Amino acid sequence: MDSINDRIEALGYKLPEVPVPVAAYVNCVRSGNLLFLSGGLPIEGERKIIGKVPTVVSIEEAQEGARIIILNRLAVVKQEIGSLDKVKRIVALNGFVSSEPDFYGHPQVINGASELLIEIFGEAGKHSRTALGAAALPLNVAVEINLVVEVE
Repeated sequence: MDSINDRIEALGYKLPEVPVPVAAYVNCVRSGNLLFLSGGLPIEGERKIIGKVPTVVSIEEAQEGARIIILNRLAVVKQEIGSLDKVKRIVALNGFVSSEPDFYGHPQVINGASELLIEIFGEAGKHSRTALGAAALPLNVAVEINLVVEVE
């Protein structure tokens, strides 16, 4: 049994099906031992977390969206390398929050993703990070996140 998968399940989560890219790109590009993951969106089945933070989407709901993205990005990693136990480190996370011009809590939203990665991977989940606001994101989603992951 995959111990990282066990940890994900113990936290009450499961990996979704790998999302199909919505434009002219691929989910992941491998260069050496690094995986560069395209931006993931907070879409879980028919559910989409859409709208601007904090007027349409609360900070808490946006944090949940960030966690949904991490799970779908980890599904991409697993598809690429076969097992999440081959992840050596989460290197970098770039988070984008669709927000009102006077909202400054972008880091708080992206903490939903960062904290989940640390819960799942421990020390190897600690990463460098950017958290930015955006006037708009694809499909009107509230959050978009991409990752760089070091693997065996």
